[in-house]
Amino acid sequence: MPEDKPDPSASLRTAVARRITRLRVERGLSLSGLARQAGIGKGTLSELEAGTRNPTLETLYALAAPLGVPLTGLVGDEAGRGVSDGVVDARLLTVRRHDDGGTTEVFWLTVAPTGTRVSPAHGPGTLEHLRVVRGGVRAGVLGAEQDAGPGGTLSWRGDAVHSYASTDGGAEGVLTIETPAR
Repeated sequence: MPEDKPDPSASLRTAVARRITRLRVERGLSLSGLARQAGIGKGTLSELEAGTRNPTLETLYALAAPLGVPLTGLVGDEAGRGVSDGVVDARLLTVRRHDDGGTTEVFWLTVAPTGTRVSPAHGPGTLEHLRVVRGGVRAGVLGAEQDAGPGGTLSWRGDAVHSYASTDGGAEGVLTIETPAR
């Protein structure tokens, strides 16, 4: 009889549920208040906190800003941990918490051949840098996106709505997100 293997998505759901709930309570926010600030449904937030709904990249970023944490504040800082939304898959390579309270997160980013990922604004002063390794990417602040191919680097304000899309049948690169202290 084969051994039962834990469902990795279930453990991520549980970990994310605990972090969201803890942060929401620490900040004195109600479910309704946080859902409103994040622009998501109260039912969605309730299911995330109960661990019955898989967190999407879009939802996690929407929650991270009003909770005042970087993405790893919700998904954890274990290397290899990741989230996907069908267009973008982000796998954490490393995270560094700085003495001043700022954070630098480094992700391996895979962008699907089709589709565009629109990301909500992150916390004030957040910066993103993408070094393209394979394929072509169009990314940056919405309406001011730029293109880069292998070896190219793009940088933009992460505290504005921004997007990612492949321009060349899929792409991969290293995404660095710098979040200043709050």
